[in-house]
Amino acid sequence: MKLKNPSNSPSQTLTSSDTRLLVRETLRISANLASAPHDRPLLQDSSFGGLVDDQFLNSSLRLICCEEIDGRRWQYFADDNTGPRNVSTKRLKKNSIRAVCLQTPLSPADELLTFIRSYVVPEGFPDSVMPSYVPYMTWRAIKHIFGGAMGVFTTQTLLSSLGVSRNRSAPGAVAINWILKDGAGRVGKMLFARQGKKFDYDLKQLRYAGDLLMELGAGVELATAAVPHLFLPLACAANVAKNVAAVTSTSTRTPIYKAFAKGENIGDVTAKGECVGNIADLLGTGLGIMISKRNPSLYAAFGLLSCGYILGSYKEVKSVVLHTLNRARFTVAAESFLKTGRVPSLQEGNLMENIFIPPWKQHRPIVLGPRFKDAFQDPVSYIALEPIFEKERYIVTYNPSKGNIYALFKDQAKSDDILKAAFHAHVLLHIVQSSKQSQQSMRKQDDDLSPVSPSLGDLQSHIAESYKLVSALYGPFKTKVKEQGWVMSESLLNPGRARLCELAS
Repeated sequence: MKLKNPSNSPSQTLTSSDTRLLVRETLRISANLASAPHDRPLLQDSSFGGLVDDQFLNSSLRLICCEEIDGRRWQYFADDNTGPRNVSTKRLKKNSIRAVCLQTPLSPADELLTFIRSYVVPEGFPDSVMPSYVPYMTWRAIKHIFGGAMGVFTTQTLLSSLGVSRNRSAPGAVAINWILKDGAGRVGKMLFARQGKKFDYDLKQLRYAGDLLMELGAGVELATAAVPHLFLPLACAANVAKNVAAVTSTSTRTPIYKAFAKGENIGDVTAKGECVGNIADLLGTGLGIMISKRNPSLYAAFGLLSCGYILGSYKEVKSVVLHTLNRARFTVAAESFLKTGRVPSLQEGNLMENIFIPPWKQHRPIVLGPRFKDAFQDPVSYIALEPIFEKERYIVTYNPSKGNIYALFKDQAKSDDILKAAFHAHVLLHIVQSSKQSQQSMRKQDDDLSPVSPSLGDLQSHIAESYKLVSALYGPFKTKVKEQGWVMSESLLNPGRARLCELAS
C-alpha cells in the first residue's frame, strides 16, 4: 500500500519557506555576490526582502555548505531543478553553486591594507609570532630605509670616481678595476666565514658589529671622491668590509627569525621579514634620490643617514628576545642572582645584555677552558687548590697578575659541569670584587693608596668560600633560570678546548 503525500504538505512547505527566509536574510547582509559579476542590474524582489542580483529571481536555492576564511564567513547555495516548492537533493543542478559572503565588502583602503599585510606579516599575525616581532621589524625597516638612501650616494660616488679614472685609462682597465673590487669582496667573505661558530653564541654582538662594518665600508666608498686615483684599493677595502657585513647579516638571520616564530612557521616569518627589508630598501632608495637632487653636502648627508642607520641597527638588535643563555646573557643572569637573589626575565635579560663586544675580543674577566699556563703561573697555587676540587670535574682559580678568573675543565667534564664551572667563576669574581672594595675602603681610611693584591692564603680562603656557596646556590640558580624560560647550553658559553688529563702512572 502506497501513501502519497500531497505536494503542498506542511513539512515540505516549511522546508521551502525556511530556505527562502535564509536566502533573504543572507542577501540582505551581503552587499554583493563574490562568485558573480557585480555589473549586473539589481532588481527589486519582495520575496527576498530587498535588492538582489537578477539571477536569483524566481529561483529555488538550497543551502549546502558554510565556510570561514580569516574571520570572513561564506554560505554556498545550489539551484534545484524542481522549482522553489519541490526542493530535492537528487535534482540539484550541476555547476549551480552560488557563494554568498555574510560580511559587508571591505572598503578600498581596507582591501589595500589586507593586500599589504599578506606580504609583510606572517599568516595568523599576531598570534603566530612572539611579541618582540613588531619592534624588531619596525627598527629593521627604519635601518633599511637609511641604508637604501645611503646606497644612492655611495653608488654615485663610485661611478664619479671611476669616471675620473676613465679619462686616464682605457675602458678595459676600468672593467678590470671593477672586477677586482668585487673579487676582493668575495675573498673577504670566504675568509670571514670561518668564524661560523661565533654566529651562534655571540649573535647580537656580531650582528651589530656587522652593521657598523657596513657603515665603515660606505664611508670608505665615499672617500674615493676625494682621492679618485686610489679608487681600486679603497673600493676593494670597502667591498671587503661590506661583504663581511653581508656574511654576518645572512648568518644571524635564521636564529633571529626562529626566535620570533611560534610553531613551524619559520619559513613564513623569514619570507615576510625579508619582504619588509626589501620594501624599506626601495623606499630608502627613493628618499636618497630625492635628497641627491637637492645637491646637499655629500658628507653631511652621509653623516645624518649613517646616524639613522646605526640607531636603527642598535634598536633592531636590542629588540630581539632570545631564550638561550650565551656568555653575555649568562653574566647578566648570574650577577643578578648573586646580587638580588632573582633571575631576570627573558625581556629584562635581553635588554641588559651588552652588545658592544667586538668579535675579536674575548669575554673578560672570566675565561672558560683556558690553557694551564694562562691560569697558573705558580705551581704552588695549583697544588694548594687541587684538593678543593677533588670531587669536581673542573678547577676555578684567580690570577691576580692578569685580573681574570679562570675555569679549567677536566677531561671527564660534561655539559652540566661546564655550566656549574661558569656559575662558580661568577661567584668567585663576586667574592674577590667584594673583598677588594672592603680592603680599599679600609686603606683609604689609613691613607694607604697602594694597589690591593690578595695573598695565596686569601685566595685559598676565597675559593673555599666560593665552593661552599656554589654547593648551596647552583641548584636554586638552575631552577630559577628554568622558571623564567631561559635555556642553558654549554656550547653557547664558548668554552675553550683545553682539558686537564690525569697523570700517567
